[in-house]
Amino acid sequence: MPRVLIAAIGAAMLLMFLGPRVIRWLRDHDVGQFIRPQGEIPDAHAEKQGTPTMGGLLIIIAMAVPFLILSSHSTAAMLVLSTTLACGAIGFIDDWMKIVKKRSLGLSGRWKMLGLVVIAVALAVLAVRVVGVPTTIDFHVVAYSLEIGPIAFGVVVFLVLAGATNAVNLTDGLDGLAAGTMAIALLAYVGMTFVVTGQRDLAILAACLMGACVGFLWFNSYPASIFMGDTGSFALGGAIAALAVMTKTEVLLIFIGGVFVIEALSVMVQVLVFKRTRRRVFLMAPVHHHFEMAGWSETKIIVRFWLIALVFAGIGFTLFFRTLPA
Repeated sequence: MPRVLIAAIGAAMLLMFLGPRVIRWLRDHDVGQFIRPQGEIPDAHAEKQGTPTMGGLLIIIAMAVPFLILSSHSTAAMLVLSTTLACGAIGFIDDWMKIVKKRSLGLSGRWKMLGLVVIAVALAVLAVRVVGVPTTIDFHVVAYSLEIGPIAFGVVVFLVLAGATNAVNLTDGLDGLAAGTMAIALLAYVGMTFVVTGQRDLAILAACLMGACVGFLWFNSYPASIFMGDTGSFALGGAIAALAVMTKTEVLLIFIGGVFVIEALSVMVQVLVFKRTRRRVFLMAPVHHHFEMAGWSETKIIVRFWLIALVFAGIGFTLFFRTLPA
């Protein structure tokens, strides 16, 4: 338990120490956020143009250093770390292209998906053959496991990875929304991995990620001094997806990351309904922009979404232990 606590506190403190220096460097080198054209986001977001981005690098460094110091470098935990770094690399390339081209569009969707396919295949193969993760789907809502075989398992891993990275990326639209929601989801994983024998390193890694998110909120809370960018959202999405694979909570991730699921679904529903009826379900998608357009303040939306995330994480945490073998 002490190492898990030290990991979380160490990651948070390291990020808060590095934060001002990195933000200053990003400002000096004009590494700022490019806002999407008017009409694609609420008008109030125009004032965020130029805010330093790529803060995901801070999260990755603050997470990795205490983890490498405090953990025993188990294969499962190192595989989660590698997935986090690989997904973060995709986000970094995307952010860098936006900065170089000085526009809001970076790496194309097909290249992102290709990168995620490669990462998912590597994650699935190593999880099964090296770590020994069973090729099953554990439902947890009911105490039932379904054997699906290695190929179908690889497809599931890709869907979880692609879904998580893109859902976190969509959620990262308000100051502190993605970081705070992710910290809550990771807290659930700290609890779940800590009480399971042999998963202490996963608990330490989840604690480091959670601590880094909390430390990042010091600078990312409204009004944000820095954004995590795709570097951060893809890294965090990859991390929580890999944790789900290692703990056999792929289905349960729907609850643990409930806010991310809602954000992604809101976009899917908006697009599908508009294509069929030319009408909009939401004033703007993802759904947090809908509430902005409805007149809610940014801080009200963020806090209420955090509260919803707590409820979802609590449900996921409860379901996990309810279906554990006696």
